[in-house]
Amino acid sequence: MRDILEIMRDRHSSRVPYDPKRRVPDKDLQRILEAARWAPTAHNMQNFQVIIVDDEATLTTISAIRSRTTKTFLEENYQQLSFSEGELLRKRTGLLATMFPASWQRPDAEPQDVIDAQHALLGSSMQNCPLLLLVISDTRKRAPASEEDVLGIMSLGCVMQNMWLMAEAAGIGMQILSALSAEGVEDDLRRILQLPSHMKIAFACRLGYPAAPSGRYLRVRREIQDFAHQNRYRKREF
Repeated sequence: MRDILEIMRDRHSSRVPYDPKRRVPDKDLQRILEAARWAPTAHNMQNFQVIIVDDEATLTTISAIRSRTTKTFLEENYQQLSFSEGELLRKRTGLLATMFPASWQRPDAEPQDVIDAQHALLGSSMQNCPLLLLVISDTRKRAPASEEDVLGIMSLGCVMQNMWLMAEAAGIGMQILSALSAEGVEDDLRRILQLPSHMKIAFACRLGYPAAPSGRYLRVRREIQDFAHQNRYRKREF
């Protein structure tokens, strides 16, 4: 059995196309859902539902939704980019710019440029995956005395982490698709999946088996001494 820290280190975003004909076995899907079931949530709210989409016709319909990208996303994404491996190794946070379309690598990028580059459809992100999982939450509820429901959001993050680690342990590729919860896109999904207006998509992910080896990319993390403080906070220069 793999060590839990090894699974954590190996967990990654599997961005390559998945084999649409190779289905995720039901036993593995059930284990992923079981991992979600036992995620810690504030006050044991269990503030989530999961929609499993594996019907080919429904996946095709979702793939045809027009993608939306906001100016705010482009500007804030740009701030997290490094333009060389050396720069990324110095920062130890963020991602290499080359992992994104060329139009995302400009501080003056416009949403229309990115839409054109991505062919405007969600299918370019889904890449023929055989399975989507959408985790949704009830906006009418929140963790007690939690400003802006921070504890509820943290709980949903725990659900994501549990699912991702279980998928990694089972050898199943997983990628979070932030485009599916974007403004406008979520409205289309609400209609297709018959979501009531008070239910919001917390996150969506594609799962499957890579049709080709996953491309290797530089992954960085800060050293423990860069974020751990003994007994009191000490300001550090970076």
